[in-house]
Amino acid sequence: MPHGSVAALAGERGWSLGPDDAVLMHAPHAFDASLFEIWVPLVSGARVVVAGSGVVDAQRVREAVAAGVTAVHLTAGSFRVVAEEAPESFKGLREVLTGGDVVPAASVARVREACPGLAVRHLYGPTETTLSATWHRLRPDEAVGDVLPIGRPLPNRRVYVLDAFLQPVPPGVTGELYLAGAGLARGYLDRPGPTAERFTADPFASGEGMYRTGDLARWTDGGELVFAGRADAQVKIRGYRIEPGEIETVLAAAPGVVQAAVVAREDRPGERRLVGYVVPDGRAADTDADRIREHVANVLPDYMVPAAVLVLPELPVTANGKVDRKALPAPGFAGKAAGRAPHTVAEDILCALFAELLGLDEVGPEDSFFARGGDSIMSMQLAARARREGVLFSAQDVFEQETPGALAAVARLADAVRAAPDAGVGEVAWTPGMLALGEYALSREFAQWMTVTTPADLRPDVLTAGLAAVLDTHDMLRARVERAGGGPRLVVSARGAVDAAGLVTRIDATDVPAGDLDDLAERAAREETERLDTGAGVLVRAVWLDAGPGRAGRLALVIHHLVVDGVSWRILLPDLRAACEAAAAGRVPEPDPVGVSFRQWAGALAAQATEERRVAELPQWKALFEGVAPPLGGRALDPDQDTLTGMHRHIWELPGATAATLIADTPAMFHCGVHEVLLATLAGAVASGRPAAALVVDIEGHGREPVDGADPSRTVGWFTGVHPVRLDVSGVDLDEAAEGGPAAGELLKRVKEQARAIPGDGLGHALLRHLNPATAPELDTLPDAHIGFNYLGRFAGAGRAGTTGDAWQPAGTTVVGSSADPRTPAPHALEAGAYVRDTPDGPELALTLAGPAGLWADTAVERLGRRWLDLLDGLAAHTADPAAGGHTASDFPLLDLGQDEVEEFEAGFADDHP
Repeated sequence: MPHGSVAALAGERGWSLGPDDAVLMHAPHAFDASLFEIWVPLVSGARVVVAGSGVVDAQRVREAVAAGVTAVHLTAGSFRVVAEEAPESFKGLREVLTGGDVVPAASVARVREACPGLAVRHLYGPTETTLSATWHRLRPDEAVGDVLPIGRPLPNRRVYVLDAFLQPVPPGVTGELYLAGAGLARGYLDRPGPTAERFTADPFASGEGMYRTGDLARWTDGGELVFAGRADAQVKIRGYRIEPGEIETVLAAAPGVVQAAVVAREDRPGERRLVGYVVPDGRAADTDADRIREHVANVLPDYMVPAAVLVLPELPVTANGKVDRKALPAPGFAGKAAGRAPHTVAEDILCALFAELLGLDEVGPEDSFFARGGDSIMSMQLAARARREGVLFSAQDVFEQETPGALAAVARLADAVRAAPDAGVGEVAWTPGMLALGEYALSREFAQWMTVTTPADLRPDVLTAGLAAVLDTHDMLRARVERAGGGPRLVVSARGAVDAAGLVTRIDATDVPAGDLDDLAERAAREETERLDTGAGVLVRAVWLDAGPGRAGRLALVIHHLVVDGVSWRILLPDLRAACEAAAAGRVPEPDPVGVSFRQWAGALAAQATEERRVAELPQWKALFEGVAPPLGGRALDPDQDTLTGMHRHIWELPGATAATLIADTPAMFHCGVHEVLLATLAGAVASGRPAAALVVDIEGHGREPVDGADPSRTVGWFTGVHPVRLDVSGVDLDEAAEGGPAAGELLKRVKEQARAIPGDGLGHALLRHLNPATAPELDTLPDAHIGFNYLGRFAGAGRAGTTGDAWQPAGTTVVGSSADPRTPAPHALEAGAYVRDTPDGPELALTLAGPAGLWADTAVERLGRRWLDLLDGLAAHTADPAAGGHTASDFPLLDLGQDEVEEFEAGFADDHP
């Protein structure tokens, strides 16, 4: 980087990135934005998430957010496309950065409407002033004007708006933009002519230089810059500054060409394309436009290749004999559709979308997207619009396939869902988790709830409309249990079958102090579970605590656990918020569509249970239980005596720096997840003071594994999956681990490898035990797992009670409330759980342990929990050791390595790179 350290640059940008932030890295290395995407987050303690190959379109943004990305940089053209096609794709980001060309204020407004909590940062700065020279940050609560400024200079940068005599112009007057200060290049390598043209002495700073951008701008009265066009012939296409003269030189050198011109046309607003014009040398038969364009593509990068080349008998000229660029004709991309008619539904959809985007009357399955006027920005629009029609592919696929026919052949079809909105309606197959609980899963007490702060101006009709939209979008919320002959059946009703208004209970909380609202909402949620009824199809209830005009209330959403899980809440609450905000603004709520129904997923899962590849897993699952420790508590569980009624339950909170270390630093250093950190220390706590023997732990996970290509990432339902793992920590010095010694790292590495040593994706055990009658008896005879473990993940902390700024944010101290039939047999001798809650003071790590009173004295559970905490403290202390961390064999799935070989490689690498 020309001047200053990367750390200084991060500070200059006014960024506050931390360990919870991640920036998507996707810019080409030749693009100076890549420096921001790599180094600014790294020196700030944040993470870099490396994108795969291809264009980052709306779907790729969604995937990045799902992977934990909090900030994304897009060129102005890419930002405009995502804003127009799918502005909601930015949900979950903290900030999006854009620039490199004119950013339409309307696009920013559209994104801000879809994502009210998103900040938008408008950047300006050519490559000669790496990385940026100015920026303007729009906070989430800041209005968007008619024109988006390019902002103010960054620290240590200088910006001048000068007239032809290099004198500053007053505010409101347009002049040419010059840049100086830190980050300014010295010139172009081995190109003295262009260097002398663009780089000159700074008349306002003795001995320093400045750069003539060729951009026009003006100062506002408020001291911000507004872009006003170009002062020279340079144009910007897809974020790249291009000299048309360079392309004209290559065109003129093509065989059969005597004269050439290139212009950037914007025949349709927002769609700027390069068009080349050539005059043949008299042998017209030899001058083929496609061949000339191919010649340019072989010489220049793709962003400099004209979208079309027109052959003209002569170029129009002005009275002075110069090429009249305004008189050059628009390209005629229309032509006749090539080849055959569409053969499939996908081809028909794509031909129509090609024509719509390219402004053509007709497109055939064999027509090239780019030959008929498309470009990279339009390829993103094509992929987004096709996705809405149920034809799924990436913008990169457009470059590789080009034609509707070829794209249809590689696209993944979701047309069964898009074409049939009732795909989730009808009988739903019982999943292993449902069958494991049996009738207890149908009890009205089996429920979950979450409480959020409501806007001060929430109206009953708005809440009802928003809830109705969510019920219609997510099929399982309309489920019921029918008990006709042949046993209970789980059936989903059609959209509109559930009356949302009848599910809302309003409580007048006008006189309730703000500090008491959370407790009242918690009590109301527990009481509301009594009104759930699986037989009548009442699986959702909403309790609204109306605190009166001008006061934020509370909403407790209570849902039967049969149709919801921890991940589902991350889908439902944003959807409910967006639907209510749309209704409040007078719009029809339209939540994002769901890619696959729970009914489809459960059916595909059931079909897998008897497949040969699943049955082949049986010996491995059985082997996990060989030679395990005796039951915890000295005896097997008694389903009549050991129930949820008599559970000893304890909760511990680990706040502050220790929690932050265990959540961020430890997983990064040991290349594992937070759940493995918790599982390893839990295994060590249980093993302390016991004879050395293996434990079997049932790991509860999200269960949302794609089945037969069905991706349930946006589907609401009870997906939770459970599979056993065998953990043996014998030989690890647990006292040393608790003191923060090397044994802490050994404990984590060993459990990490053991937890990953399961067959396939982990779903097979439950399928073979509950859905395959041939294998179920063999697994039923095995011992029960000793422990149940569930890491719920990370949740936003509660909003500040009584404020209106935290509307729709979690409230209270409970992350996800839950209840169950107290007669339900305890599934394990010990139940362990954990979750992370973000608070204004940093993350908190909450741990829970519970065991049947018939097995555990209350003091025994407390003692076990304290040992768990001690081992977590020890692991956090060990993380600070420079020698801590490292890989294990599972980090290299393509190699067959032992742990000793991994450590040998790491030691050799450390010796070579001190």
